[in-house]
Amino acid sequence: MAAAAESSESGSRLSSSELMKDETFCNEEGSRNTSPSRQKVVKTKPRGLDEETVGTFGKAAHPDVQMEDSIWAMLPELLKILARVPPFMIFRLRSVCKRWNSILQDNSFLKFHSEVPSHGPCLLTFWKNSQTPQCSVFSLPLKTWYRIPFSFLPQWAFWLVGSSGGLVCFSGLDGLIFKALVCNPLTQTWRTLPSMHYNQQRQLIMVVDRTDKSFKVIATSDIYGDKSLPTEVYDSKIDKWTVHQIMPAVNLCSSKMAYCDSRLYLETLSPLGLMMYRLDSGYWEHIPAKFPRSLLDGYLVAGTQKRLFLVGRIGLYSTLQSMRIWELDHAKITWVEISRMPPKYFRALLRLSAERFECFGQDNLICFTSWNQGKGLIFDVDKKVWSWIAGCALQSYNSQVCFYEPRFDASVH
Repeated sequence: MAAAAESSESGSRLSSSELMKDETFCNEEGSRNTSPSRQKVVKTKPRGLDEETVGTFGKAAHPDVQMEDSIWAMLPELLKILARVPPFMIFRLRSVCKRWNSILQDNSFLKFHSEVPSHGPCLLTFWKNSQTPQCSVFSLPLKTWYRIPFSFLPQWAFWLVGSSGGLVCFSGLDGLIFKALVCNPLTQTWRTLPSMHYNQQRQLIMVVDRTDKSFKVIATSDIYGDKSLPTEVYDSKIDKWTVHQIMPAVNLCSSKMAYCDSRLYLETLSPLGLMMYRLDSGYWEHIPAKFPRSLLDGYLVAGTQKRLFLVGRIGLYSTLQSMRIWELDHAKITWVEISRMPPKYFRALLRLSAERFECFGQDNLICFTSWNQGKGLIFDVDKKVWSWIAGCALQSYNSQVCFYEPRFDASVH
């Protein structure tokens, strides 16, 4: 186990001019900048997607612009107002002057920001262009894409684990050493986690607890050579991994996991059903919930509170296939169908029966992405509404996507 975790905060925050330059938008032809003299609303309609209104940013103002002291006298009230502004909009204010730029690090602002409701769900798309990390975020409330530079991360061969509470987790190989790191894309801060007791490549999942401003990373049990690796949990409050129970011998049918209500769920073929890990007790148990008949591929998706969804295709032949959504009845231990994807969306998302797709969720929103078509579709479980992700197609066939909640107050420590 490493004695100390690496971190990088000093000098990692971008200057306002650098950040403004990277806040570009996407269309089918790629990304481009728009000069302040030509700021306007641009309507685009990429193939197969709805229209999107795309906002653009102008150049940064001169950093030495002075603000009157009378304005700064009202700073406490001003901070309360700023805390309610969508996080991406605040980037515009960073370019006004140095004092504005320092507001995002002000403890009073962070306190007010932590008390306001979330900006709303966003989609974070991560990919590599010539080995350079790239990131775009789509704000569902604003229906706008924003580019976030990811050059502050180390040059590892890493991949996206997931996001929770404003933090994003990556894992990968630094040479031959398996490592995990946690970062806040908005503040451009990151930290490498200490090495696990059994430091081999694992499936990881991160969960953030905003009440005590901490996070945990769960490394599931796995097989390495002829050894069974135990479950390990990292707790940011004590800055170390603790070893828990080894998962009973099972045949996992999917690498996808879902975490809800302090429980981690995985699909198994033998024995058929689910394996559930209780974070509070550190023990695994089997749930004999049989999968629907003719299920071709299934994804577990976590909803709010105790809601757990199963999403997958049904049907052996392409003409008879359909995408369906089930919810686990915890009392009866059965899957209950709650919705089906309309045929027109299914045909547009997956033109071929063998096409791969990804599925993930947050707060009763379920997102579908197609590897080949480069499209994204969102289903609101509560409203029973299907909608395409507006704007540009997914950046690359190897893009990794997850839900993301932008927050300035999310700390990597």
